[in-house]
Amino acid sequence: MAGDSLDKLMYSFVVEDVLKGFFIYVPPGYVACVYDMGRGVLKKVLTPGLHLKIPFWQKAKLFNVQTLEYGINRQFKPENEKALGDIPIAAITQDGRRVGVEGTILVRLDVHQIPSIWQTIGEDFVAKIVRPTIRSRMRMVFSRFDYNDIVGLKRDAVETELKNELERIFYARGIYVENVLLSEISQIAMN
Repeated sequence: MAGDSLDKLMYSFVVEDVLKGFFIYVPPGYVACVYDMGRGVLKKVLTPGLHLKIPFWQKAKLFNVQTLEYGINRQFKPENEKALGDIPIAAITQDGRRVGVEGTILVRLDVHQIPSIWQTIGEDFVAKIVRPTIRSRMRMVFSRFDYNDIVGLKRDAVETELKNELERIFYARGIYVENVLLSEISQIAMN
């Protein structure tokens, strides 16, 4: 009986650690990049399906290529630096009013540039590139408009200008900005 459970344990080890090491399963909406110990990050991106890899020599990383919501709101927990989102962003308008901005920015990774993103920026591209850029560009764009224009008739112009600014920076890095949607702009009392 003890030999039977040892056989089952060995079989479980072989199936889990060795056989699964040969395969990469990529679900719909994702792609995989492969790091090869001899050649580095491979340029070819693996699309949804089952793929072979060399166990112990190649490591696969899944990347979501669906439209992602970068939510800017009070419910965001800033403890997780890799999380997609932010707390309300403080900005100063052209007429000197301090505002807190909430909204959603819809982004998507360029499938063909994901190996470059992983190679040059790393897995924590949100904390390194996305969050600081969104904060900076949002403050810059808001400084070009008066408060009444932002909450009034020119709100769509603010969203369009913010989208254009973000695209200008993100596009070269392999990130598409699909839309910028401002939800709440509240005045913050100056100290």
